[in-house]
Amino acid sequence: MNHSTQTKKMEGPILISYDHIRLTDHDAFLFKEGNHFQLYNKLGSHVVERDDTRGVLFAVWAPNALTVSVIGPFNRWNKEAHKLGSRSDSSGIWEGFIPALDKGTVYKYHITSKYNNYQIEKKDPYGIFAEAPQQTSSIVWDLDYKWQDEKWMQGRAQEQALDKPMSVYEVHLGSWRRVTEENNRRLTYTELANYLVDYVKQMGFTHVEFMPVMDHPFYGSWGYQTLGYFAPASCFGTPQEMMFLIDSFHQAGIGVFLDWVPSHFPSDGHGLVYFDGTHLFEHNDPQKGFHPDWKCNIFNNDRNEVKEFLISSALFWFDKYHVDGLRVDAVASMLYLDYSRKEGEWSPNIYGGRDNIESIAFIKQLNEVVFKNFPGVHMIAEESTAWAKVSRPTYCGGLGFDMKWNMGWMHDTLEYFRKDPVHRKYHQNELTFSMLYAFTENFVLSFSHDEVVHGKGSLINKMPGDEWQQFANLRLLYSYMYAHPGKKLLFMGQEFAQRAEWNHEQSLDWHLVGHPFHQGVQKLLKDLNSLYCAEDALYKHDFDSEGFECIDASDWRQSILCFLRKAPALSELILIINNFTPTPHTHYRVGVSQKGTWELIFNSDDPCYGGGGFELPATVCSESHPYHERENSISVNIPPLATTYWKFQKSPFNERPAK
Repeated sequence: MNHSTQTKKMEGPILISYDHIRLTDHDAFLFKEGNHFQLYNKLGSHVVERDDTRGVLFAVWAPNALTVSVIGPFNRWNKEAHKLGSRSDSSGIWEGFIPALDKGTVYKYHITSKYNNYQIEKKDPYGIFAEAPQQTSSIVWDLDYKWQDEKWMQGRAQEQALDKPMSVYEVHLGSWRRVTEENNRRLTYTELANYLVDYVKQMGFTHVEFMPVMDHPFYGSWGYQTLGYFAPASCFGTPQEMMFLIDSFHQAGIGVFLDWVPSHFPSDGHGLVYFDGTHLFEHNDPQKGFHPDWKCNIFNNDRNEVKEFLISSALFWFDKYHVDGLRVDAVASMLYLDYSRKEGEWSPNIYGGRDNIESIAFIKQLNEVVFKNFPGVHMIAEESTAWAKVSRPTYCGGLGFDMKWNMGWMHDTLEYFRKDPVHRKYHQNELTFSMLYAFTENFVLSFSHDEVVHGKGSLINKMPGDEWQQFANLRLLYSYMYAHPGKKLLFMGQEFAQRAEWNHEQSLDWHLVGHPFHQGVQKLLKDLNSLYCAEDALYKHDFDSEGFECIDASDWRQSILCFLRKAPALSELILIINNFTPTPHTHYRVGVSQKGTWELIFNSDDPCYGGGGFELPATVCSESHPYHERENSISVNIPPLATTYWKFQKSPFNERPAK
């Protein structure tokens, strides 16, 4: 995907030639056809050299404009000073070269529409850098950066294969940590590279996921109201400083995912809405073009140019920023015409159904283009309905993502854990239901930011009981999560049991890690990440039934659930025993098929995590005592509100002699 760049040496920096960047007739043909997915190399602003003159080449799509000018401090915002020319190929693209401008130039487009004498000043849709809010202009910039992540990029496809461990730390960059002595200042990309990378590495997460860092006008939207689909949020630093942050993660062996929002955009006047005096990026039908919940605009995926804009944005972050995956926000809102709409507020498709045919086609094309150009990356859907084959290839009738957040598991599991343990026996099905569909999609088990905001409370505060039971429940929840089939995601602060709801204007409550119970949860997560990555049985078959075997889901009276995680090709077995009540058990019998020894490799009740230290042996041996429809069984002690992992050790009598 990275193309060679024609350059010419001058005194100072290396400049891209004008002829290399300018839009060719072939580019215009692909653009009109709907097959140009590297528009970031052609549209927007680019510092170039033309006939030995340094300057900036501008290009913008505005098919219904009467005039388009570049304005800024350099020409005192005079719309008559630097007008662009309209191409004669009916592409609707305006372009022009302005000499003497350079990197750092602040600019906007002044657009006069063909209709109603509409005039407006707009930010560059393809701009790669922008002023920090509340300022609204674009900034001429470049993407020159010397990457140091060659080792990561060369091995990425193998390291990110679906049969490898994936434990994701979801982060909001503006509130992970603040500099309280400097008026609660946010950390910069560079400062985050110094602190966040080390922390994620120390905790053992394999990946980090940034809540949207694309340019957005309102900080309180957390980035989900995006305007700059090619520009990182400048409140944290420059594009190169964001590259440095991602580069630092890669050098530490940690992958980087970005939240990406192709479903909707805000209605700020300087942005995409009504761009050239017409509904250009948004659908002109309000039943399709305006979202009633979020009070924002919906992209018109029936237009080739809009689909190219979004697909180019996705490829841009893989190409220029080396990101390893996109978590695609609000996919469900794109699939259904009646999403969050009442009767009479939506119109059926041409077949009389509720499926959004144009958006579905866009999603499939998006995923096909991404995986064709960047094998080894991930496309992860946040999709909350029962739509079939979200994470299946398009040639199989799927949407083409390779993973999907398991929103159903998240909801059912948290509902179960909210209940007082005395009532849990009547709700065992809320746990076991996920096992019926666990392999219908490639699921990510996610406890994201959405679960700890808007009055929902933190995870620790969702847990019932006194303080000890709350922390025991949380340790149980995480231990059960890491044993359940599926990749893992946890929002920042929950790894040390933050009490307060997440507040995007404040730092996490880092002082809590000095308290034993909170410190214990943090250590538990660190050890779970380490164990998860070390044991093939816990991740090798996250997405197929070969890696899972339910031993007993029927002991609802005692709220105990037992299952196996397996790596059959390696003959690895790990027995998981979950006790969802405060009642301990001695000599609890569990059926197993194997003869031999089972070693205790993890216990969430261990005192080092803040547990009670209920006495457990280091190993147990199976007996020829049929149980749970298996020929053998083991007798174990089970701690209260705890999960234990027991790994099968091959019997020396059954080992094959060495060749």
